[in-house]
Amino acid sequence: MGYLCPIFVLVLSSFTTQFALSNDMPSAYEVLQEYDFPIGLLPKGVTGYKLNRDTGEFSAYLNATCKFSIESYQLEYKSTITGVISRGRLSNLKGVRVLILFLWINIVEVVHDGEELEFSVGIASANFPIDNFGECPQCGCGFECNLLDGGNFVSSFQVER
Repeated sequence: MGYLCPIFVLVLSSFTTQFALSNDMPSAYEVLQEYDFPIGLLPKGVTGYKLNRDTGEFSAYLNATCKFSIESYQLEYKSTITGVISRGRLSNLKGVRVLILFLWINIVEVVHDGEELEFSVGIASANFPIDNFGECPQCGCGFECNLLDGGNFVSSFQVER
């Protein structure tokens, strides 16, 4: 019985160290900034992420599918977004779509080029000023949340904790 106490203390201290390290881990938004992207590429409410810094492969997680409109575009983020990140380039994206005319088309790449972000759907691309992405859109209402119900809008697509 005397040996269990030191083992328990060792396991507990190991758990505490891992917990402390995980709290020091940068957020998904901070990781975007490390790779020269604005935080507004991801909506509010990312619950976690995985990143292999050697290969750039990443996954970002939301509680549920997230939809919102920005200007004339309807966007949809699946609950899991995957791809490869490198400085100024997000490639092999999966889980982000845009409604063009009547078709949902996958955004497959985002490139930071000077003061613009280039969004590619494979056969076509569109450029937008990087300043448009300085804040994170919110599921359900995008950047217009403060205009709805005095800012107390509750998204039907995702409930944030």
